Amino acid sequence: MYNTCLRIVNDTGEAEDIMQESFLEAFRQLPNYTAEGTFGSWLKRIVVNRSLDFLRKTKFTLSIEEEQLDFPETDEPNREEEMILRVNDVKSAMLQLPDNYRIILSLFLFEGYDHEEISQILNISNQLSRTRYSRARQKLLEILKEKSKYTSYNYN
Repeated sequence: MYNTCLRIVNDTGEAEDIMQESFLEAFRQLPNYTAEGTFGSWLKRIVVNRSLDFLRKTKFTLSIEEEQLDFPETDEPNREEEMILRVNDVKSAMLQLPDNYRIILSLFLFEGYDHEEISQILNISNQLSRTRYSRARQKLLEILKEKSKYTSYNYN
């Protein structure tokens, strides 16, 4: 839950505060829990909504933490350095995306929500969620391809 919040708000102190508020909100709303889904998904939804509310208020940027990404094990130091450079490129490119693109990419790719859930969370249509995701992915690739012109690897 904390990592989800941190990826959205990009501030450890704020993420901690949002987590505390989320748990208090969940405790207050416990009588309203219908058990339609798992308790964890219900709680995660509260955390995501609180995080998005904070983001809307402050317009902070989203980041990806390296420790949340799965890297293949390698004994080659150069390969590991190249992966770190690529992760940093992706993080940098994500920060260049508009909020609405960055949030949808994060919710879909990193949090595992489908477009129906994203559309409900963001109060947008399912089709708009799909469109923004597609455009966000395309824009991210454009940024990375532009970056690859100046590096020894490409993102095609």
